[in-house]
Amino acid sequence: MSDADALKREAAARALEYVRSGMKLGLGTGSTAKHFVDLLAKRVEEGLEVVGVPTSEATRAQAESLGVPLGTLDEHPVLDLCIDGADEVGPDLSLIKGGGGALLREKVVASASRQMIVIADASKKVERLGAFPLPIEVVDFGVAAIRRGIDRAARAAGCEGLLTLRRRADGHVFVTDQGHLILDAAYHSIADPQALAAQLSSVPGVVEHGLFINLASRVILAGAGGVTVIDRA
Repeated sequence: MSDADALKREAAARALEYVRSGMKLGLGTGSTAKHFVDLLAKRVEEGLEVVGVPTSEATRAQAESLGVPLGTLDEHPVLDLCIDGADEVGPDLSLIKGGGGALLREKVVASASRQMIVIADASKKVERLGAFPLPIEVVDFGVAAIRRGIDRAARAAGCEGLLTLRRRADGHVFVTDQGHLILDAAYHSIADPQALAAQLSSVPGVVEHGLFINLASRVILAGAGGVTVIDRA
């Protein structure tokens, strides 16, 4: 296991301390969340009783293969706890998420949860969001027009940058679990995430964006000096 993976697993292990038997859990997507599901499965094997709602087909497949009981948001519309990773964590615990392409389901699950805990290595904590390209999920109709709308909306919020259509490693266009496309916005620095979020949400054809604001209630960061827990003020 690499040093980075070891830190991610350490953060995931700390998050597991907040899980209680009987909880309904949102299960995140990505490399850090994958560690959490691995550790959760061991607790389930030991007798912990939980129901997980996965945020992606990849997480669903992992959890099923490990024997974690699963349900849907239709069956469990209110979740006790969502545990997920993040690509960037700002000072007020605003996040950029969606590097793995699951931002829509992740945001729906997080919004349905009483509490969201973010797990990450310490490098994800930043003074200002934006160095990581912001994922924007869009429909596959009129993408050129949607791009123009996104550019106008971003400028109104003080941001400007190149929009890149996400592709898979094999060169084919990346398609989300919901059948949408992702435009990655290289804004570099987002001075007002809340303003940008509002502007992007107003663009016809934008399904969702990777700015998660006022959703994370706690962030667990693992670094060389140990684990740090930050609660939203």
